[in-house]
Amino acid sequence: MSNYSIGISGLGAAQKALDIIGNNIANAATEGYHRQRIELTPAYSTQVGNILLGGGVNVTGVSRVIDSLLEQEILRQQSLLEQVSQEFVTLHTVESAFGEFTTEDSGLNAAIDKFFNALQDLSTHPSEIIWQDQAVSAAEAMAGQFRTLGEFLTTLQAQIKLEAENVIESINTLITQIAELNGNIERMEAGGQRANNLRDQRDQCIAELSELAGIQTQSREHGIIDVNLAGIPVVAGTFVAELEVGSDENGGLGISVAGAYNYSTDVQGGRLGGLLSLKNAALSDIRDELDALACAIIRQVNQYHVQGVGSEGSFTELVGWPMASENLADFNPPITSESVVIRVTDTTVPGTTTIERYEVDIANDLPADPTLSDFADYINNNVTGLTVSVSASKLCIQADTNYKFDFLPCVLSEPDISNLTAASPPTVSVSGIYTGTEKQTFTFMVQDTGSVGNNTLRIEVKNGDGEVVTTVNVGSGYSAGDKIDIGDGIKISLGTGDLKVNDTFEIEAFANTDTSGLLAAVGINTFFSGSSAADIAVCSDISTMPGRIATALGADMTDNTNALRLAGLRDQAISSLSSMTPGEFYRRLVTNIGQQSSIKQMRQDSIEVMVQNLANQQSEMSGVNINDEAAKLLIFEQMFQAMAKYMNTVQSSVSAIMEII
Repeated sequence: MSNYSIGISGLGAAQKALDIIGNNIANAATEGYHRQRIELTPAYSTQVGNILLGGGVNVTGVSRVIDSLLEQEILRQQSLLEQVSQEFVTLHTVESAFGEFTTEDSGLNAAIDKFFNALQDLSTHPSEIIWQDQAVSAAEAMAGQFRTLGEFLTTLQAQIKLEAENVIESINTLITQIAELNGNIERMEAGGQRANNLRDQRDQCIAELSELAGIQTQSREHGIIDVNLAGIPVVAGTFVAELEVGSDENGGLGISVAGAYNYSTDVQGGRLGGLLSLKNAALSDIRDELDALACAIIRQVNQYHVQGVGSEGSFTELVGWPMASENLADFNPPITSESVVIRVTDTTVPGTTTIERYEVDIANDLPADPTLSDFADYINNNVTGLTVSVSASKLCIQADTNYKFDFLPCVLSEPDISNLTAASPPTVSVSGIYTGTEKQTFTFMVQDTGSVGNNTLRIEVKNGDGEVVTTVNVGSGYSAGDKIDIGDGIKISLGTGDLKVNDTFEIEAFANTDTSGLLAAVGINTFFSGSSAADIAVCSDISTMPGRIATALGADMTDNTNALRLAGLRDQAISSLSSMTPGEFYRRLVTNIGQQSSIKQMRQDSIEVMVQNLANQQSEMSGVNINDEAAKLLIFEQMFQAMAKYMNTVQSSVSAIMEII
């Protein structure tokens, strides 16, 4: 009765094949579905005499049509695509934001130019309120542009962290689903069944997981797949290690097994890799460079500003800003050496003005590990006319009655040291603003004996290194009271009187009265406050009293030397800005952002083409082609009909035989 067995096996095989084809067609549009096919083999054969007879057909299984290597490459490329896409979208947003502030008439680049232009205009009208107000307005506009960009980057970084947390939630959901499907697949396939549809569901979860982060998979017995993410085994069979987002000891955003707090920032691939790369590298670098630009402008402007005075003149009181620490070594940058020079004007005696200059050497005059209070105590004990205090970590300098103070680098009107031994020595007057780059002590030595304006009387001038700077004629041809330029912006004049050979006098010249940076660090007579793009602002003293803008460096306080120095910062290469000017540095920053965005876009386009090509190959290999399935449907339909006819023929033959018998 093998005829019946053959027929029944054929009918069963055809029926199962029709079911599989129907399932393929039904899932033709199902994402992640892999086409299935029936596996048929000839049934056990029997031998009758010399003839080997077939036993029909066996259905050995149903398999997925899948190329594992192709699937792995798709996961890898899709993960890269998602990372690059996330980076491009965010960088394009940053580029657009910076682009809004780089137009010709508005934005940070224009604001920087307008600020320095306003200082240039002020230099031609240093005492006029309209130009002072213009300089303050331009400074406030520039500071506002910095703060806008700084706040934008801060908000964007906060949004990225929040988005990373959302991605981690999605990852935890997917790895839980993968582990559950692993368990279901293992139970079915350990029992001898083929869990193709469950495999497809799990593979789809893995594909979605690869879009969120770069992963590595490992196949095990009974259809189980383990998943690693950034070196963390997030799925091991049915075991799940959930993740969390947090910051490492350096402030970098990373991931860790929940509760372990061992955050790794080295995450590649997927949206998570893109978000962490943006937060820890790209946006962090952009923020650092913007802060560096703001900090450089703040420090350079303040460094010049603290030394000058405006049309309001010298000060009776100055109060700095609160410091996080009173220890000078904790300042940024640390204050450990160099000096501060204070010029004190005494008008106690009616009709007379006495000016004294005091230098505070940080390293030698103050105790080891000095504090602001140590600085204040030294001035209180050694400088006449000033009272200095530290309250709430703020330095306050208060002038006594009939006293004023400033930090002008101009030379004193008389020599600092004079050794003129003649019975009737001339009066020596000093003027000018020292233009040298280092502090110098100029020594003047008389070369002959005689009266000013007569004979061959000459004076030799040496610098602090003992080098002869110049020799000036104060003998025949010189008129008492005429100013003599000795170089570096310093001039002297001699009245009538006698000089003796080898008589001397000295002039001390300061290129910078705050070489330590202390005044600028604590906010004494500064133009800007803050230290970054997020907090840069014009000091309230300047905003409320524009006449405090320090335009002058000379003793008469009417010159424009400091205004010109401040305006010249626009074209000054600054070491902290890679030896570029502020404008050049900002333009490089914006250009770099544009280049990064363009590179990401090109890479995204390239990977998209690759992913599409891989998807096409996957579709050809594993996708459902309706026409092909319809053709197979006809084949197995005809097979079913033929087997039915075969069974009917066998039945008729048997019936005929039985009738004969």
